[in-house]
Amino acid sequence: MRISKAFKLGLVAASFAAVAATAQAQTVKVGVVLPYSGVGAEFAQQVDRGMQVFMKLNPNAFGPYKVELIKRDSKNPSGAEAKTAVQELITQEKVDILTGFIYSPDAIASASLFTEAKKPAVIMNAGTAWITNLSPMIARVSFSMWHAGHAMGEASVKNLKAKTAVVGYSDFPPGRDSLDAFKRAFEANGGKVIDAIPMGGPGQVPDFTPFFQRAKDRKPDVFFVFVPSGDHAVAVMKTYNALGMRQAGIKLVGPGDLTPDYKLQGMGDDAVGLITAHHYNADLDNAHNKRFVETWKKDYGANATPDFMAVQGYDGMAAIAHAVVAMKGRMDPEGTMNALKGWKFDSPRGPISIDPATRDIVMNEYLSEVVKQGGRLVQKNIGVITAVKDMCKELKEGKCK
Repeated sequence: MRISKAFKLGLVAASFAAVAATAQAQTVKVGVVLPYSGVGAEFAQQVDRGMQVFMKLNPNAFGPYKVELIKRDSKNPSGAEAKTAVQELITQEKVDILTGFIYSPDAIASASLFTEAKKPAVIMNAGTAWITNLSPMIARVSFSMWHAGHAMGEASVKNLKAKTAVVGYSDFPPGRDSLDAFKRAFEANGGKVIDAIPMGGPGQVPDFTPFFQRAKDRKPDVFFVFVPSGDHAVAVMKTYNALGMRQAGIKLVGPGDLTPDYKLQGMGDDAVGLITAHHYNADLDNAHNKRFVETWKKDYGANATPDFMAVQGYDGMAAIAHAVVAMKGRMDPEGTMNALKGWKFDSPRGPISIDPATRDIVMNEYLSEVVKQGGRLVQKNIGVITAVKDMCKELKEGKCK
């Protein structure tokens, strides 16, 4: 039987189409939403650099598949700009997966879009506990505010022997989560929170003086503070010392947001004695972290230091790489989420995994004290709680039920 020339050409065309489709499937588009400008620009830089360091140190992590990062600026913590960016990335750029999200309002505002479009999202920072409950398309590699807040509440009683506490917090979802987490653990272990003070929002650094004076007047054993990392944290340290709260016998404690590694040296002696609970600091003594920090300083300068947001960018890319390889470059939404559930990784922060039941991270929490060694500030590890889950979901508190 003779085969017509037109039929042969049709077969050739179909073959080229199949090759083209296969080639297209080899490129995975990753939409990155971070505040590259505005008050959170330093945070975005930390996360973005963490992503880049992962790709440099792990060039084969994505197997034969190409990953294209398409970045959008979420600008401010209102949620509106992030939601617009996500809509654009989904509808115009046709991304396969989304990541980034510094601020909780940004992730909260975008959650419905992940669900409607069936686009997986890997949260690299936003810490409000119930974010993962908002969409089955969300997995988080950063933290819940309950990880550090609950750990610090327990440690304040057991390790620091505190009986009374005042909580000061930035008044937005992560701050309110931190208050609830610390209070739940502190009072469950026999302590009493005698005051809770909302201290402005995340958009700009307020004058903390009246809030801290109110806390000082209550004369607690510990003052637990949550504010956004960066300039807010620097202002906290200055105000604490300016009001003589240390001399008054009030110990300042909080999550590691108070001791961002890239700001720590600039805090000077004001920070000495501060005790935090957190999942990462640049002084952690393990091989993965030493390699991470060395590469960071080589690429970004001897005085540059990665902080907890940087390692979250690093680990976020590791999670995405795992999903890309598991899905062979074809990012089926349900398959991608299934690949992320139960994922395990040896991170610079220690062993981490994603809880398959909650899609939230499981990791170590380190109790650290800021000390001065060799003329520089160091976060000295004074305790560790291993394999910590998000206690909000474990205890079924509030919106985590």
